[in-house]
Amino acid sequence: MFYTDEQLLELVTAPESPTLERKQSFTDKNKDKICRTLCAFANDLAGLGQPGVVLLGVADDGSVTGVDANDALLQKIDQIRAEGKIQPLPSLMVRKLPWQGKTLVAIMVQPSSLPPVAFDGRIWVRLSASTQQASQEDERLLAERRRTRAGRSFDSEGVPAASLQDLNQIYFLSTYLPQAVAPDVLEANGRSLQERLMTTHMATADAQQPVPTVAGLLTTGLSPQDWLAGAYVQFIRYAGTEHGGAVMDEKRITGNLEDVINGTEAIFKAHIQTTVDITGQDRERRQPDYPLPALQQLFRNAILHRNYEGTNTPVRVYWFDDRIEIASPGGPYGTVTAQNFGQPYATDYRNPIVAGVLFNLKYVQKFGFGIQNARKLLAENGNPAPEFEIGQTMVVVTVRKVT
Repeated sequence: MFYTDEQLLELVTAPESPTLERKQSFTDKNKDKICRTLCAFANDLAGLGQPGVVLLGVADDGSVTGVDANDALLQKIDQIRAEGKIQPLPSLMVRKLPWQGKTLVAIMVQPSSLPPVAFDGRIWVRLSASTQQASQEDERLLAERRRTRAGRSFDSEGVPAASLQDLNQIYFLSTYLPQAVAPDVLEANGRSLQERLMTTHMATADAQQPVPTVAGLLTTGLSPQDWLAGAYVQFIRYAGTEHGGAVMDEKRITGNLEDVINGTEAIFKAHIQTTVDITGQDRERRQPDYPLPALQQLFRNAILHRNYEGTNTPVRVYWFDDRIEIASPGGPYGTVTAQNFGQPYATDYRNPIVAGVLFNLKYVQKFGFGIQNARKLLAENGNPAPEFEIGQTMVVVTVRKVT
């Protein structure tokens, strides 16, 4: 919904913001700059879901100068649509507003349902109160948002350059399929291999012939990293407590999702140290410095929710003398924000097909409670609560050693 005149007039004295830009006039000289700002408002990188407003007749210092809102000015503004330089064209509306004997003009733009929006071949975004050209990561986030609004996720997309021969069909038939489909259905349906791959979202027929999906390559690919270079785990065990210290152990865990998870968690088991206390006890008491089930919850959460698109960054596990850091590329997604991150039921899925795969392979038992379970397991073992650093392009969880 666009703003009412009353709401627009309230913006006259407001400072510039991610959704408000003030301009003293509209001229041929500043027209492109205004178009870039309209483009940025349409992209709504911050995800505010509010119309953006360019308010004409207000100077940078906030003083109201007014504009001559004649037909010539309004025709110049209308040319923004006709020129077709903003693509795809968002919904625009122009209003004339009276203000203390002067006239203002508000150009409003709705957040686009088809981001990224470009002006003259370049994508622009709003950062605080300024308009800047989008970075590669900004463009990826906007493209991801477009797919989500269209009901598609990156992991459901086909990979045209790959073929079904790039999938481990023996693994699919003998290991994954029996866990994804009920036995009686498997026995009765008589579907071909291609049909089974498509039914389980391991392949798609969007192209001229069936091709693997991103999730299919991650789950059953013979060499997933050939197609998704960042789909692996980097493990480093440092001596001491600082990044860049002496490396005691380093591993690159590759393969399909099952290989990556099992391989990494085997390393966890090898590095966890357990103390034995028999003082004053009828039985010995064993306490690990980290409870393995808590690490599994947090690590699998990173694999599930990471971004696989447009990045060669792996999930990183850094193990120090006093803590473990698990870094997952990709910030909060969908309804999950930095404010509700880790709360019960606050969950959304960047990779819904991968989520189903991990559930079928029994790596996930219940969605939306992994972090809560990890907190509980750490507390029971005597570890501090996990610490989360939540950025737009990375989430890092730090687990501190039991003291």
